[in-house]
Amino acid sequence: MSTSHVKFLHPPIVEAVLDVDCDMSPAFDLAAVEKPLRETFRDQYPRFRALFLEEAHLEQKVDQPVQVSAQRKLQAFQFFKEDEKQLIQVRVQGFTFNRLAPYTSLDDYLSEIKRAWDIFASIASPIQIRAVRLRYINRIVLPLTDGRVNCEDYLKVGPSLPDEDGLRLASFLNQYTAVNMETGDHVNSVLASQPPESNGLPIILDICVTSGATAEPTNWDWLVEKMQSLRHLKNRLFHNTLTEQCLNLFQH
Repeated sequence: MSTSHVKFLHPPIVEAVLDVDCDMSPAFDLAAVEKPLRETFRDQYPRFRALFLEEAHLEQKVDQPVQVSAQRKLQAFQFFKEDEKQLIQVRVQGFTFNRLAPYTSLDDYLSEIKRAWDIFASIASPIQIRAVRLRYINRIVLPLTDGRVNCEDYLKVGPSLPDEDGLRLASFLNQYTAVNMETGDHVNSVLASQPPESNGLPIILDICVTSGATAEPTNWDWLVEKMQSLRHLKNRLFHNTLTEQCLNLFQH
């Protein structure tokens, strides 16, 4: 079996996000679809929040007082499960599905994603899919020995010091962006340490993969194929970032 399809007993994922950015009609008004969205999502997602963007603009002309203006723009509606572990977002620019830990597999959520996508598409009437994005945020606790950890035991891509004898690593942040030469999909990966805890050193591995391919909103098969392709790329990055010793931590 390919390591990219290994299932872990205790996966380190703390949040998985699917974004589908869309071209919307020039006449699309998010506020106008609040009522039908809330009525449709209420049974499965009873908790509701609206997200706004606050903007302030300051301008001063010569010999005149400062002019201040402010805007409050509606950005998204969020629909939460009762436990707030899962949510749907209908955004000004598209659709989002979020799943917090415990997370199992994308396959387990596809039927619900399709149900929610069909609701979004029927009410918001997007014109075209213009980008699909998968983001997985992992929190991995590396065991400490005498208060220290050898990162090379757990990370294939990670921090290094110019003076290993005279310096002791206190924290690190490693980020890169890349393009998949075969598909043109974009990658953004962030690997960062957090303050040590009693049981180890937590690190965050945040992998985001994006396709800029376009399709009709009614083409669900295409959307599933794109999600699966992005997931495969994400899995390759995940397994090529962590060592076998690190991967074994998720099986205990």
